[in-house]
Amino acid sequence: MRIAYTSDQIRAAEAALMATLPEGALMERAATGLAVVCARMLGAVYGSRVVLLVGGGDNGGDALYAGARLAARGARVDALLAGTRVHAAGLAALRRAGGRVTGLRPEHGPAEDPAGARVRGLLGAADLIVDGMLGIGGTGALREPYATLAGLANDAPGEVLAVDVPSGVDASSGRVEGPAILADATVTFGAWKIGLLVDPGSGHAGRTELVDIGLGPHLPDPDAAVLTDPDVAALLPRPGASSDKYRRGVVGIAAGSERYTGAAVLAVAGALRAGVGMVRYAGLAEPVAQVRARWPEAVITTLAPGEGVEEAGRVQAWVLGPGLGTGDEARAIARSVLSSEVPVLVDADALTLAAQDRSLLRRGAPVLITPHAGELSRLIGVPRERIEARRLENVRRAVTELGVTVLLKGSTTLVAEEGRPVRINPTGSPWLATGGTGDVLAGLAGALLAAGLSGYDAASCAAYLHGIAGGEGPLTAWDVAEALPETVRSLVNGPRHTGSPAKLGS
Repeated sequence: MRIAYTSDQIRAAEAALMATLPEGALMERAATGLAVVCARMLGAVYGSRVVLLVGGGDNGGDALYAGARLAARGARVDALLAGTRVHAAGLAALRRAGGRVTGLRPEHGPAEDPAGARVRGLLGAADLIVDGMLGIGGTGALREPYATLAGLANDAPGEVLAVDVPSGVDASSGRVEGPAILADATVTFGAWKIGLLVDPGSGHAGRTELVDIGLGPHLPDPDAAVLTDPDVAALLPRPGASSDKYRRGVVGIAAGSERYTGAAVLAVAGALRAGVGMVRYAGLAEPVAQVRARWPEAVITTLAPGEGVEEAGRVQAWVLGPGLGTGDEARAIARSVLSSEVPVLVDADALTLAAQDRSLLRRGAPVLITPHAGELSRLIGVPRERIEARRLENVRRAVTELGVTVLLKGSTTLVAEEGRPVRINPTGSPWLATGGTGDVLAGLAGALLAAGLSGYDAASCAAYLHGIAGGEGPLTAWDVAEALPETVRSLVNGPRHTGSPAKLGS
């Protein structure tokens, strides 16, 4: 498992570690790790051209010391001093190694125009641009000259490597409130920062690599975590020698309508393909016909208009909402499901009903909701664009306001529950943004709930499996459901790897 922290937590751990080390030792460790990654990205260091974007903080110092190491190996290194201060010892080390310095502020001598021909020429000719402008304490939109330099670096042909966190990305949340560095790679020190793992920040980080500088013993309990293959494999339920279909879990699915019959078929597919012991499907006549034709394994109850699910039989969990509609018939089904005493996953149209009447979610048994940003917007009254920009903040708000477990779907899928670290899902791709995949996810997560996992674990594992099953390239929701059995087998019988996807590095 990868655990991640806020900037305040990291800085407190750094302070505790520095109190035990000689002065400058921590920066020496960070700069050494940074230089190693720079050299790897350059391939041949001798004769390469490196430009350092240097702010006044410790990240600027890291960049200067790393630049000195590269200059000593024959790289041409130019430092653009953008901050009001500069790390004096790091600057001296760069100059001793033969690095060149250009000041962009009067404090550093004759000020160079950050958008001028000289600066553009240096960035345009660089094989590698090292972003050391701001550190993990940076918040809000970039000021000048940082904003101009970020834009020029993003447009330059060379690769961009961010130091600790791309300038313009909030390290604690992933918020991006203006121009920001779009890095090809980020070297982060000591521990993962939440902002590197949550969009939109993660979209600016590129490949990320963690350099161990010894913070481990000084770190607190994490605010966020990323599951890996072994974590999910350990959580997934496995049938034992004495298992039968009831012990393996019975999930009820209340989904589909006369208009949206496919949602019912896909939700049942997600549950069955995940390996649940039994699916009990309850719906109106038309979706019943479609489910019966495709899934003879399902035990089916045909509901009359306005009828609830009380006669559907015993289940260990319900999936409520995919394609259900929002009229009176759907409301009757929703009320009957939510009056049960088993965990309920609330998705899609049932979320719309809950937004109209939030008391539906107040019940004694657990509730897992699976909204996208638009559905969460209606539930908590926050504009969709603000939820997209501040996913972490708003998923936590939803947990507190609604008293439920939340799986927030989107570019970064998050799973949140009161008193637990937010889990950041590392799998999946934009190809999953196609009709019906959410119905499959609902059935999959409901199957795991019925098998005995908590809402927090069921949501986390379902998101992880769903992302792997989606793969890369054009797909349909049916493709995702079809891939689930092999996805589960690959994890249970032997994880594919011990890390996360390429963007999370090693």
